[in-house]
Amino acid sequence: MRLIIKKQRLVCMLLAIMFLFAQPKAFAQQVTKARPAPPGTWQQIGLTVVDFKTDRDVIVVTGADNFRKLKFHVFDAAVNMLNMHVVYENEAFDNIDLRFLIPAGGESRVLDLVGGSRRIKKVEFWYRSQKPGFKGKAKLVLWGMK
Repeated sequence: MRLIIKKQRLVCMLLAIMFLFAQPKAFAQQVTKARPAPPGTWQQIGLTVVDFKTDRDVIVVTGADNFRKLKFHVFDAAVNMLNMHVVYENEAFDNIDLRFLIPAGGESRVLDLVGGSRRIKKVEFWYRSQKPGFKGKAKLVLWGMK
């Protein structure tokens, strides 16, 4: 009887581990908490790994702070940014048409938020790789200006 219980526990643990490794996209975002800083300074507010298997990612912004401008830094591979959907804490949102290529190691233009300084809940963005069928990954860092 004890042997059967031990085997069941082992099977459950193995299934849990397999589930965690089979769902890498759910854990791709590294949470960065916005911290108080003086107005006019850039602060990292999110980071995610773009794997080009999907064409959309979401960065959830944590920490209560207002931002008036955004920009992206891209590392390891170029990312063709298509558009961005910024959702604010009051559930209002802005759709921003991007349509520009950010080279590996490069950064986007500065994106002014409508209405000045606003508290951001999340940023959804749509992209594609520079080359069709590309299998690599890129690290994308979201910055906000207070």
